[in-house]
Amino acid sequence: MVFHHFIGPKVPLNAASIGALDISVLSYNVLLPNSVDGWWTYKMYDPPLFDEERKTIASWDYRRELIQKRVAAVDASVVCFQEVCPESFDQDFHFMEELGYDGKEMFKKGRFRPATFWKSSQCELVSTPVHKDRTLLTAFRCGSNSGDDKNSGTARNWYVLNCHLQAGSEASRRVRQINEGMRSILTLAKKLKEPEPAKTLPIVVCGDFNGGAECGAVRYLEDGVVDEKFIEDGAQVTSSRKELPLSAPLVDVMNIPETGRPAPPTLVVSELISVMVEGDASGAYQKPVFKQDMMERLARIHSALSSGRNAQGDPEMTADDVEAWLKRINGKVGRGSEFREAVKQMRAGNDEQIAINSKNGGEDEEDEQEPLNKEVPRDGSTLTLDGFRAVYLNEMRQGKFWGVAHDMAVLNEPLPSVGTFEGRYDRMYCSSAAVPCAVMDFLCKDPCPNETEPSDHLPIAAAFKAA
Repeated sequence: MVFHHFIGPKVPLNAASIGALDISVLSYNVLLPNSVDGWWTYKMYDPPLFDEERKTIASWDYRRELIQKRVAAVDASVVCFQEVCPESFDQDFHFMEELGYDGKEMFKKGRFRPATFWKSSQCELVSTPVHKDRTLLTAFRCGSNSGDDKNSGTARNWYVLNCHLQAGSEASRRVRQINEGMRSILTLAKKLKEPEPAKTLPIVVCGDFNGGAECGAVRYLEDGVVDEKFIEDGAQVTSSRKELPLSAPLVDVMNIPETGRPAPPTLVVSELISVMVEGDASGAYQKPVFKQDMMERLARIHSALSSGRNAQGDPEMTADDVEAWLKRINGKVGRGSEFREAVKQMRAGNDEQIAINSKNGGEDEEDEQEPLNKEVPRDGSTLTLDGFRAVYLNEMRQGKFWGVAHDMAVLNEPLPSVGTFEGRYDRMYCSSAAVPCAVMDFLCKDPCPNETEPSDHLPIAAAFKAA
């Protein structure tokens, strides 16, 4: 079999001459917000988009056009998106139908949802999709609708598991999620009366794993097991041994030797943690400690924003000061986690301020929902320096280092550039019954998102033949 290695999206995946019974898959975290949910995408761009004209590249209309062109160029038979918005799903991704993807299934709960699209002319859905904790399973029989291939003895059911595992300090949940998703494949295969499902199923597992090669969810797939001794982020990931329900571990498709190169990163963003936080990245979410330079920068910003003084002469931000600050960083008062935390800090006693919020990092599915009360307290409460710093500690606990960097730049304290962070959080795996015949790399050296990349993630794609 001839193996193809493409740099996307210069040629479509079908340039690999895959047959009617084969399958090609594109996986892409498209970056929430989409058209109606959220407002903060512009804060993720580096360098910051200071003027309104530049901010158009962060709009959904602009980003959607880039996504549409990329999906069309790759021309996979199945597309697995992550981070779609349920409120605007149909309108946001109407273009997929225009591209021939007339089949679709969106995960049934949550705010950051996976969704799978397919071309029914190439892939026939053979069973109702299965929804587990942030995994979406679809099973297809591939072949031409006009022929008999998919009804022949050689046609196979393909199982595609679209994953968006929990972010942040949630290693044990990620392991549970991928274990549950994999077991759902075996359950469905038995329902479809597949012979020897642990050995014979052509499976593709893809999506955003929110972790690198060292994380438990990845080790579960690549090693076939994680047990009570496995430690991630200083904690046990499982209280009992969890084994992959297949006869062999899965293959890391983007890292197979045939490509002749190390797998490229799928997350390319500005390096920020080392600039902001003491120690290594492992503690940046759970218990971040500002570097002295950050402490001093925040003190200068707070002093410049403050028109009030306490009895000791220390600067304090009045309600008017807080509103002016929020308008500068978020465009208006009443939205964003900075607003909510500032209100908490203003209402808290001085002794409580740093410790008031102990939230762990990760995607909070209610995180950017606008509160009912959108007003800054006007009862004489002020925002002290400790409270101001606590606002940004809270941002870091949620993994919003990009938001902190944006605000620092807007407030005339831009952080030094120290290069990019590169990680491979988006992955694609296949079972031993599926053979990769092509992989497609997407490359970018500049921090994402940017003018040519609509998401902070780069897509991955591959084509497969049944073994």
